[in-house]
Amino acid sequence: MVKLSMNAGDALKVAKDNFEVVIEGESVKIFATIPLPNKIHEREMDKTDIPGPLRRSFSEASTFNAGATLGPVNETNMARIWNKHKQTNAPLKRKVFVGMSGGVDSSVAAALLKEAKPNNFDKLFGRPTPKGFRGYEVHGVFMKNWADPRYPCPWQKDRQDAMRVATILDIPFETWDFSKEYRDAVVSYMVREYALGRTPNPDVMCNREIKFGLFLQKALERGADFVATGHYVRMRRNLELRNSNFEIDSKFKIQNSKFSSLLQASDSNKDQSYFLWTLNQKQLAHALFPIGDYTKPEVRALAKKFGLPTAEKPDSQGICFIGEIDVREFLRDELGTRRGKVLTTAGKVVGEHEGVQFYTIGQRHGLGFGGGVPFYVTEKNASANTLTVAEGPNDAELFSKTLEAYDANWISGIPRFPLTCEARIRYRQPLQDCRVEVVGDRGQGLGNLVRVIFSEEQRAVTPGQSVVFYRKGVMLGGGIIA
Repeated sequence: MVKLSMNAGDALKVAKDNFEVVIEGESVKIFATIPLPNKIHEREMDKTDIPGPLRRSFSEASTFNAGATLGPVNETNMARIWNKHKQTNAPLKRKVFVGMSGGVDSSVAAALLKEAKPNNFDKLFGRPTPKGFRGYEVHGVFMKNWADPRYPCPWQKDRQDAMRVATILDIPFETWDFSKEYRDAVVSYMVREYALGRTPNPDVMCNREIKFGLFLQKALERGADFVATGHYVRMRRNLELRNSNFEIDSKFKIQNSKFSSLLQASDSNKDQSYFLWTLNQKQLAHALFPIGDYTKPEVRALAKKFGLPTAEKPDSQGICFIGEIDVREFLRDELGTRRGKVLTTAGKVVGEHEGVQFYTIGQRHGLGFGGGVPFYVTEKNASANTLTVAEGPNDAELFSKTLEAYDANWISGIPRFPLTCEARIRYRQPLQDCRVEVVGDRGQGLGNLVRVIFSEEQRAVTPGQSVVFYRKGVMLGGGIIA
């Protein structure tokens, strides 16, 4: 909305259907609503968005100075102003919706974005200030994704914490209810995978379907340029991979100037790149990760500096957005129990189990049998309803140098195979040297089905979990272990 002030006599000369006249004492204020071209994020535009000063006298009051006289304020001239605005490299503030979980990480992410200005961007984010950067218009959003009364979840308290942070930062705040979609896309997937004898990773699916799926989609519909989260991961635009073993897919060559890559976080203990391997270039073009260059102690220190009430709040440890529920209890309610045999690798029956869904590869505790001999799960057969266990932690059946992975996604472009790189098969595992080969495409494109050959034996390779690939600090992509 463009606000113009003039005296009463002049006001009567220009008041039309698209003007609102407000009398305040002896002055009259005119509020003119001007449709902007190209739906500039469907937000109000004030005089600070226009280069050059707003003229004060009536003869100039309805004219903006953007380096030249552009004429009266109307839709045609607003288009000219906008074009001039682009030519002068003085863009509007970029609109960002921050996913605020009520934790310290997303709180500081929002604070850093609110604090960002052209003269401090490089200091805050550890990289050069983008050309024409003027700051961010920050909006906070709490995503309500779980509301099952059978399993207590502190979402009300988390939402309250997020609201308190938004109030301190003086930013708009909303709650978006994705509970139905979360149940359908994440929880149902998790239950289905457990029923098939696999061990899923719901956090990976939550990032794909909710945070960078529904949340991103709705934010863009609301006029956002970006969404931001409190993930510990770094992103670089136009990154030079300097990797002779890589070629960019032809579909990315067209947009190479806007290409983005994900890197491990500065804090190796908190790096969350492992959970983001499903993202694509379209999503990354609208994503920001403000805290990726900070360590956890630095984030807490920033929270104290900004006066945020979440500065000392403990980290959540449960399933994405559900919290610290008892997964075994949850699966028992969802799938029930189904007793079956427990076999050694030699085929000897050594006990019974309540259902293969309750166990994971490499598990020792909770088997409920053993007689003093430590048993570890090496295989789950859902169709036969049997568990196979190894005797002792060093049994050869617990180790493997190869695995196959499907639904592979390559963020930084499809590599030339065979690919020499590093990988991890579980969160926080030290990176392991490996070679990646193409097995097939499952009808979904080259590199979708791969075989991974490790330099060293890997313990407890678990179907349903993610294998994620890295090279020189860049997270290349990943797949689901078959």
